[in-house]
Amino acid sequence: MTTPLLGQMMDVPLIVSSLLAHAARHAGSTEIVSRRIEGDLHRYTYRDCEQRAKQLAQALIALGVAPGERVATLAWNGYRHLEAYYGITGFGAVCHTINPSLFPDQIAYIVNHADDAYVLFDTTFAPLVDALAPQCPKVRGWIALADEAHLPAMQTPVLSYETLMAAQDGNFAWPYLDERQASYLCYTSGTTGNPKGALYSHRSTVLHAFGASLPDAMSLSARDAVLPVVPMFHVNAWGIPHAAPLTGAKLVLPGKDLDGKSLYELMEGERVTYSAGVPTVWLGLLNYMREAGVQFSSLNRTVIGGSACPPAMLRTFEDDYGVQVIHAWGMTEMSPLGTLSKLTWEQSRRPLAEQRKSLEKQGRAIYGVDMKIVGEEGRELPWDGVAFGDLHVRGPWVIDRYFRKDDSPLADGWFPTGDVATIDRDGFLHITDRSKDVIKSGGEWISSIDIENVAIAHPAVAEAACIACAHPKWTERPLLVVVRRAGASVTREELLAFYEGKVAKWWIPDDVAFVDELPHTATGKLQKLKLRDIFRDHVLPSALEDEKNCSLARGNPV
Repeated sequence: MTTPLLGQMMDVPLIVSSLLAHAARHAGSTEIVSRRIEGDLHRYTYRDCEQRAKQLAQALIALGVAPGERVATLAWNGYRHLEAYYGITGFGAVCHTINPSLFPDQIAYIVNHADDAYVLFDTTFAPLVDALAPQCPKVRGWIALADEAHLPAMQTPVLSYETLMAAQDGNFAWPYLDERQASYLCYTSGTTGNPKGALYSHRSTVLHAFGASLPDAMSLSARDAVLPVVPMFHVNAWGIPHAAPLTGAKLVLPGKDLDGKSLYELMEGERVTYSAGVPTVWLGLLNYMREAGVQFSSLNRTVIGGSACPPAMLRTFEDDYGVQVIHAWGMTEMSPLGTLSKLTWEQSRRPLAEQRKSLEKQGRAIYGVDMKIVGEEGRELPWDGVAFGDLHVRGPWVIDRYFRKDDSPLADGWFPTGDVATIDRDGFLHITDRSKDVIKSGGEWISSIDIENVAIAHPAVAEAACIACAHPKWTERPLLVVVRRAGASVTREELLAFYEGKVAKWWIPDDVAFVDELPHTATGKLQKLKLRDIFRDHVLPSALEDEKNCSLARGNPV
């Protein structure tokens, strides 16, 4: 057997600390701006951030944290949280970001399952920490992200982050680590059963940062000021805290105030060019801007993901405010980016209506992600934009198995996402539903996402969700649940008529229910499991009619 000829290149590991070290050395004066819990704006540079991240690494080592141990965060998007991202991982420990919006019992489960050594928390979460601490006896200490003057009154003994930092000089060299060592631990939102942990590596994190920064992905550059509205506790803010220092982009971190007015004022004040978040956040921002009659002066691009971006929202951003929408799809198990809606050279020369149709989809896979759709018995389906099946993915930042689970979820080396999708001839992915949310009517499938997108395009609708209701003849039929826009009026009949000519007749919902608000998960997604429970006993008018007809056919009185 011939011995392979190896390349003669430096063997430099791909480690997370190298991202911040690069920014400190080559974009050292670029600003990181944070709206603090204390109420003011904090400013410093990448150079300052690396210095303080090194102080944090020293402080954690002094507390006895060993490489491989987990250190958790319960925090908003801010400079101290960013320091934790790098200070924890920089010496080989694992940064475990916790979503504070989960139920307390779920958070306690996550902390105990991860076996967290310490938990760093923003002071707004002091009551939550007091509730958690008795349930998490293995946590060695709780560290408040504040100085002594701003420590909250608590039942739980806590350490001051700034006091720990002040005891260290930052004279610390980032160690060379095995790039396959664990870097971050992120748990799924746990909509069914207990949350599951996705344990990333340094290698996967750095490769994901490269992939996210590509021109046909997030397309970040040193000329951008980027404001991640997506929380740093939600899948590492989609990789922006890593892609921004890789490119040298200015970072603007919004803290806890994510209402439309606060976001708009911060964007304008810091001349933000780029942002990212879930549709529910943008709904609040767009409502504020419409009511206030204001425009953006600097924002030109935004990534929308977490759940499908309604076409009406895409058109509002682009037509009314001149902001390019980049529709994205991914999941915790993918670090999270998978696809982004960027047109090819050839697509960009098609009629505008065709371009818009493509951009409403979730987009093309970025390098590092491969995907396929499969039908019955795992048979791969064609990329024709018509055939739809279960979406499977693979790549260097896709999980192999869940944290502390021996069995692998992979099928023939591919990760089954749980999404139902089509892929067209251009390679554009279109998520038609989650497999658990698709409506099975008379043996045919109806996309709840497509039904929702039509409803949201109605000027009187603020939010909409489509769920399946039981039906005696068709097994399931769609029920549309709607939140009216403030001050607007629309009836059931008017909404159902709005669907005519926009979808197949048999896709039109059988009924409409109006509510004051829709339930959302901790990450802003529609909580359809809860909606199905709320409307479990809802009887569709068509179901009553079919029951009546069936009864008459049997000769029974009605």
